[in-house]
Amino acid sequence: MKNKRLLVSILSVLMLISIMGCKNTKQTPTKPEPKQKTGTEMALPSVIIYKTVKDFSNFVPVIMNDDKTKIVSYPAVTDIRPSSQPIALNNGYWLDNRGISKNVVFLKYTYEEYAKLAKTPTIDELMKNIMNKNPLTEIYDCGKRSAYKDLVNELNQKIKEAGNDMGKFFKSIK
Repeated sequence: MKNKRLLVSILSVLMLISIMGCKNTKQTPTKPEPKQKTGTEMALPSVIIYKTVKDFSNFVPVIMNDDKTKIVSYPAVTDIRPSSQPIALNNGYWLDNRGISKNVVFLKYTYEEYAKLAKTPTIDELMKNIMNKNPLTEIYDCGKRSAYKDLVNELNQKIKEAGNDMGKFFKSIK
């Protein structure tokens, strides 16, 4: 009988402890989680506009490393379409449609010539056909394409409003 009472007492104490432990009414304030960007939002391309030392708008761009000693990205001939060419904007700026960066250089091949090649040139052939290793005078990241309803018109308006202070609206890349 003593064993039963002892067992009941122990179980009662354990239940009491367990109930009291669950009755924590003190709320710890939690900071809301920042909105995470979805994979789609992060993958959307940035709008890039740029100016060059001369008009390279008809020529195929490739990307070099920071030292401009190696080509690190270039299109296959099948990647080149009429829509690949940049679009002229106000004040001599160009809207990129190829995915250029501050390390862009332009080849001697026009878009039309490159698209008609039987096969994509080798890296050595591409290196021999670089026109200018420092073609950019300015390059800006203008945000995500999804932020624009009428891309060309909105960019032209901002370029006009910015005047000589492009940093007012856009992030300088170079």
